[in-house]
Amino acid sequence: MLILISALIVAAAVIWSGRHRAQVAPAAGRPGGAADRRTAEILALFAPGIDAARRDPRALLTWQPLASIARQLYPAEFAEIDAAAGMRFPFTPEQIQAAHARWSAEWLSWERAHDGEFKLRAAAAQEELGDRATSQYGRSRLEAIEREKLERYQQRYEEYTRVSKALQTLMK
Repeated sequence: MLILISALIVAAAVIWSGRHRAQVAPAAGRPGGAADRRTAEILALFAPGIDAARRDPRALLTWQPLASIARQLYPAEFAEIDAAAGMRFPFTPEQIQAAHARWSAEWLSWERAHDGEFKLRAAAAQEELGDRATSQYGRSRLEAIEREKLERYQQRYEEYTRVSKALQTLMK
């Protein structure tokens, strides 16, 4: 779902950018006119992305490529924003690296919680089963808990590695 929403945001921004560029190109030479409006619009365009990336490192996977495209389309405006901000807008290499570190820390935290949750579930099942824990039913129930634990772990690990590798690519 997040990927679909991200793709729609990128597509809309690219279309908007192209249409906007075609509309303001003739007026770009006037001082204080279209260039200032474009700069303000670029700032407004990336405000939600900056906020989203602060809340969830995965947002960078959508917003950083969009920023790269916008930088190619409007280099003068981005240079002006970079100079005013005193850093690369909208995301610095340090911010991307910090997002990767946060993603990894969140994974480790989830991994510990996941392990604890399933140890507790297995212990509760054994307690409930009592002497029947070694019966066919008891073994099957404990195996089902273990299977669920592994399936959830594999799903989450796939997402973790996909996002982690993508963030590492952004850092290069």
